[in-house]
Amino acid sequence: MTTGVPGPVPDAVLAEGAVRATLLDERPGWRIETAQAIAEVSAYGGQVLAWRPSGQTEDVFWRTSQPRPAPAPLRGGVPVCWPWFGRREDVPDLPAHGVVRTQAWRLTDTWIDADGVVAMTLVPEGGSVDGLTLTQELRIGQTFEQTLVSHNVGDVPLLLTQALHSYFRVGDALGVEVDGLDGHDYLDKFEHYAALRRQRGPWSLYDLRDPGRSDRIYVEAEGRYVLRDPAFDRSLRLTSAGSRSLVVWNPGEAGGRAMDDVGDAWRAFVCLEVANAGTDRVTLAPGTSHRLSQRIEVVAGLP
Repeated sequence: MTTGVPGPVPDAVLAEGAVRATLLDERPGWRIETAQAIAEVSAYGGQVLAWRPSGQTEDVFWRTSQPRPAPAPLRGGVPVCWPWFGRREDVPDLPAHGVVRTQAWRLTDTWIDADGVVAMTLVPEGGSVDGLTLTQELRIGQTFEQTLVSHNVGDVPLLLTQALHSYFRVGDALGVEVDGLDGHDYLDKFEHYAALRRQRGPWSLYDLRDPGRSDRIYVEAEGRYVLRDPAFDRSLRLTSAGSRSLVVWNPGEAGGRAMDDVGDAWRAFVCLEVANAGTDRVTLAPGTSHRLSQRIEVVAGLP
């Protein structure tokens, strides 16, 4: 597979001036500007780095102000974890969260629909991975929609785990709550996923079991969540499809300071990762496809 920083981006595929080729964190990518939204997408990892719908003063996604040089993955935005989440159990020396995060991606199509929404389609340059191909679909407007389409091009069933690893920008992670998880079980990475625990009430970093940090896979999740952010006086509505799991991650103070591209900024984000992970695994028969998607909407106030 091709890895490394991608080359120049052709202008021919850009949609009527709304999508412009540029450099983002010294890597090629695209900047999207319309009456509805401003966004940035990196050709390195096919990674959405920014989205701010009109009327908002704060970006929806956080990204580091101290990016590590390539070939390190970019921290922030929405990294694409594919075709496995976490470590491969059968080949633990492979990179965590798959290989497309550090691969060159190609913009294959882009257009503006009748509602003024910019649509983009991207694919990794390296082709298939273990018999699977991947296409990413984006719809960027007053709302944000992102879909991973995985297709089994081989002749045997294949196992797939994956995630859209969204870093949501918040005013203060210590004041954030997430609805939609009350009564759901989760596996805790800090307990080596040894046992199911039960969520009581909304998620927050003040959880008495392990306050100040979170690395959980919620199982049999129902796909509708609300992140309430008092410091920014806004809420983010997240709806998923093709997923029965949600990863909620924040490294906490000690964990953040151990990462040179996070540091004290750990309080500036909460990760809600629409996923097929933990007990939620997809088996694709030959010739079949799977769609994993998320839709994000910004709402004023704290409903």
